[in-house]
Amino acid sequence: MPTLLLQCVSATLPDMLADLSDEMLMLRYCDGDLPAFEELYRRHKHGLYRFIAWRSPRLDWVEEVVQDSWARLHTARERYRPDAPFRTYLFQIARNRLTDLMRQRHAVLASELGQDDDYGSAFDRLADSVCDSLSPEQALVKKRQIAHLYAALRTLPAEQKEALVLHQFNGMELEEIACVTSVPIETVKSRLRYAMQKLRAQLQQFRSEGETI
Repeated sequence: MPTLLLQCVSATLPDMLADLSDEMLMLRYCDGDLPAFEELYRRHKHGLYRFIAWRSPRLDWVEEVVQDSWARLHTARERYRPDAPFRTYLFQIARNRLTDLMRQRHAVLASELGQDDDYGSAFDRLADSVCDSLSPEQALVKKRQIAHLYAALRTLPAEQKEALVLHQFNGMELEEIACVTSVPIETVKSRLRYAMQKLRAQLQQFRSEGETI
């Protein structure tokens, strides 16, 4: 194939992949198409990190769970069937991996209960990623807002926080959340309703204390 034609094909391939659905990309990856995996990773790396970062009790577990999730996706690719959205499939893998890790290291977690260093570090990393493109003044205001939201979210029970993060920060529909968390849709609705009520109450408390939200 002439060099010029090869260059044209190489330049066109990413655009072609960008037009494909997640499920089609995963099927192509199952057939050995590495660029298809790279496109999936580009689309979902930040969302997956956010989901685990908000849910993990320790910062140093986040990268481990995220990397393990992509590795397990690779290992399980031959068994993949597009019966549900790809993102649901990926997040289920990550959620199960985090659950396994928490179960395995329960003693470590219990010994560090009440320590906030990891939570603070996780917040700093997430806040910095949001504020990268803002002016210093805008970044200060945004970080203050995120800090209040972060503190309020930490007061929620784990199941409610998980549902809220998936819905608000990852844009998942109720059906997807139900699939990821393995609960009925009505349970998801209930968790979201209670989470929003508690979140509003917590943020209102910040306002009543004279803080700027």
